Amino acid sequence: MNVRHSILIQWSDEDQCYVASLPEFGPYALTHGATYDEALQNGKEVLGLLIQDASPLPRPQTFDSIHRKVA
Repeated sequence: MNVRHSILIQWSDEDQCYVASLPEFGPYALTHGATYDEALQNGKEVLGLLIQDASPLPRPQTFDSIHRKVA
């Protein structure tokens, strides 16, 4: 399967770690890591689990669908 869902990684001052969110799966699809790479790995793991369990899968957000609306 060619996965095209998003993983957004941001630093959290409050938590003092990187937070990885999976926006297509809702506001509670989050994980974290002490480093950017750890947050990314954890995000990939969570994404894999969500893809196995979610039916139907949410439609992936793409660069074109988000940014072309601005133009």
